[in-house]
Amino acid sequence: MHKPIRLFVSISFLAVLCSSSLSMAQETGPGVNKNLFAGSWIINEELSDNTDDRVEAAIRADGGRIARSWFRKKEEDRYRGGPADQELYDRISYDDILQITHEEPEFHFEYADGFLRVFYTDGRRQTTGANEFYVGGGRDVSFANWEGDSLLVEARPRDGGYTLETYTLQADGAQLRVEMEINPSSFGTTILLTRIYDRQPETSE
Repeated sequence: MHKPIRLFVSISFLAVLCSSSLSMAQETGPGVNKNLFAGSWIINEELSDNTDDRVEAAIRADGGRIARSWFRKKEEDRYRGGPADQELYDRISYDDILQITHEEPEFHFEYADGFLRVFYTDGRRQTTGANEFYVGGGRDVSFANWEGDSLLVEARPRDGGYTLETYTLQADGAQLRVEMEINPSSFGTTILLTRIYDRQPETSE
């Protein structure tokens, strides 16, 4: 008389075990290797937005006008080189190279001329880096967290504005896609910009 009960308990136990195993597989299943974000990256201009064009789109959206000369060739990197406290915006939107090193939870992002950002993915809000301290105590602060396979970075540059940056690997890790929302304090609207970087082969020293 007790066999059906024992059979039911056994089936129930197996069901719970299978459900638990499936849950663990979902939590620990394969995903992007976060260490693959590390490496040397160079901008792919053909696949990336033109930064000047996106800045001008933001100016127009805010009701501004673009001064142009019909007889002069359009300048490249026209909006680069603003006040010193806005340097971070220039680095992330204009620099062609990006060197990333990663040792969880710490990231180093190095741009041209040795401009360095250091930030963490463990909730730390304050960072220190080679370019973050200046006369008067102003500094750029960046912090990050993971959202699925993407790295989300938020920055508070010295001018009082902010950026939101989403870094995602694509093309089997051969490319780095960066979607940005750039909000300098002097702008009345957001600059939306997408940049695509190509991974560079490692060189033996």
